[in-house]
Amino acid sequence: MCNPCSDNAVGSDDSAAFGAGSGRDKARQLVDSSRYPGLVELSQRVQKDLQLLAYPEREWVLQRCHPSSGEHVYDVIIVGGGQCGLTTAFGLGKEKVTNVLVLDENPAGLEGPWVTYARMVTLRTNKALTGPDMGVPSLTFQSFYEAKHGSSGWAELDKIPKEEWMAYLMWYRDVLGIPVLNSTRVDLIEHEPAVGGFKVTTSSTADAQQQQQQQQQQQQQVLYARKVVLATGIQGGGEWHVPSVVSDSLPRHLYAHTCQDIDFNSLRGKRLAILGGGASAFDNAQYALEAGVGAVHVFVRRQELPRVNPIRKMEQAGFLRHFSDLDDATKYAGIDFFMSFNQPPTNDTFCRAARFEAFRLHTGAPWERVVEENGQIRIFTPAGDQGLFDFAIVSTGLLTDARLRPELSAVAHHIATWQDVSLPAEQRRNTLIDAHPYLGPSFEFRERVPGSAPWLCGLFAYNYSALPSLGLSGSALSGMKAAMPKLISGITRQLFLDDAAHFVEDFLAYDEQEFVQSWPLPEDVRQQQNAKHGGTAAAAAAAAAAAAACERCVGITADSTTELQTCQ
Repeated sequence: MCNPCSDNAVGSDDSAAFGAGSGRDKARQLVDSSRYPGLVELSQRVQKDLQLLAYPEREWVLQRCHPSSGEHVYDVIIVGGGQCGLTTAFGLGKEKVTNVLVLDENPAGLEGPWVTYARMVTLRTNKALTGPDMGVPSLTFQSFYEAKHGSSGWAELDKIPKEEWMAYLMWYRDVLGIPVLNSTRVDLIEHEPAVGGFKVTTSSTADAQQQQQQQQQQQQQVLYARKVVLATGIQGGGEWHVPSVVSDSLPRHLYAHTCQDIDFNSLRGKRLAILGGGASAFDNAQYALEAGVGAVHVFVRRQELPRVNPIRKMEQAGFLRHFSDLDDATKYAGIDFFMSFNQPPTNDTFCRAARFEAFRLHTGAPWERVVEENGQIRIFTPAGDQGLFDFAIVSTGLLTDARLRPELSAVAHHIATWQDVSLPAEQRRNTLIDAHPYLGPSFEFRERVPGSAPWLCGLFAYNYSALPSLGLSGSALSGMKAAMPKLISGITRQLFLDDAAHFVEDFLAYDEQEFVQSWPLPEDVRQQQNAKHGGTAAAAAAAAAAAAACERCVGITADSTTELQTCQ
């Protein structure tokens, strides 16, 4: 049940009023060490912990350059600078793979959804989640939060405010020194045999002022990498979905998807329609009402809101770690069941929206027809004409299909999908699952036709499209702890095996001497050893002679402990 709350007043929690820029500013304030001096001590503790875990310290990957141009070749390029991209870079660094670059199309501090289109107040996941820390306690969110607010503050915290999570990621990136090139969009990924990997074509998304500040970086539009990781979040495997009933009927200025920038200030006092019954629909409803929108109507196709969230059942160690070990038919059936549910709104989010008199919920109400009428939107459902609205927000999820990704246009036709997987004849097919890539155990793409593109395994899809192959993983925080080691291990395995001949040859030629002593010891060495270990060889000989001269020691055996103790 909802907690009692006020009627129509805009919520006092100012986090809902933040746009992207102000959200980033708030996150920066939350990571300001002058405000939170405990972060300085925590950062020092992180460095100490990393030193303690540094063994073995030597880097091992062979460095390469392009044989024709001499240009630098990265061992790994990571596309996406949010939580998954940063953690991938850190995980590789722990394995001494440091020739890595992270690319993100957004300015620094705006990576991921948290202060852009994520309009929830808090994360939905348990506050005690781990994953980005990669097993280093001082890097957990709890350590970060307690450094600012103490253990009592942590105990009082229910769920993680989204700006607080963004602040944590900003601190994480900074304390680990992760190399990120912001405002850089990946336009195309192509196979590049000359470097045993990929050619990555990029373009700048920076405005004119940023381009002037980053002039040197803007000159490099083509990068090379042996491996590429797509850490591109929930939308990285396809595109956000807008139903044709909307896209074919309305001009672009009258609607937006939940993933897009929306000027809620311009909607103050106006009527807003939201299509969809999942969590993001209610995130946007409560956000809009708290921003002063006059009325918000949520239209849901189902007869009642979803109540069961199968993600919670999947959030157990065995399921998270070993779902990927199930046979294909079982995994397919499991994800088919998963997709039969929409993620429900959190109880808090629903209550924040429903407390407003200006909120209306319509169930069993798919949009059958929408028309533009004098600059407004008239909506028709099975119940008839629902009236006029000033703007519409579409919360209808996404479609997963590598062919929808522009950056994969040169390789998508090689990618195996679940449609290519044979299932028992009696098993029901799901076209949504079939469009997902059929990934290997380390998130690597598989080739559709064996032998046609063996290089494709160097491209890793650590995003939401991995769901049928590896379960909660690519963009689910709760799955990162189990999933990230699989990704890191897969990348390092390939980097080693790609150059196995060199490593083996180098090993077989290894002749560095570790033992350098000789017998008898030179006098200077003998004296050094005596000084180091105490006493002298002469003193040891005298002690042995004295023991031999003791009459009571003559004939003592290992069982004569009493006599030996008496003698001593």
